[in-house]
Amino acid sequence: MPVFCYETEDGAIHERIARVGKAPRRITVAGKSARRALYAEIKCSPPVKGWPLTCVGSGVHPDQAGELRDHLASHGVPTEVTPAGDPVYRNAMHRRKALKVRGMHDNASFC
Repeated sequence: MPVFCYETEDGAIHERIARVGKAPRRITVAGKSARRALYAEIKCSPPVKGWPLTCVGSGVHPDQAGELRDHLASHGVPTEVTPAGDPVYRNAMHRRKALKVRGMHDNASFC
């Protein structure tokens, strides 16, 4: 199950695990109301748009980061992978090629 992030008014980030589509918009943490913080879930603070793009959604476990980097390079799509296991795409074309090599496709893609 994925991890969802929530931010209290004092700026503290709290993580909770929930099923996809079942994460509440608000939770209570130690008596404080916290709202969902999407920017924290994609590891950007503050939110960043544009390229290069670090993609948590197509990431792997940190133990598999090297394996993913080697797999993409061996298929002609050299890609930086963060220590957390998240690929860093240089542009939209690079992202499409890397996803295709892995048998993935983003139907809701903006690019």
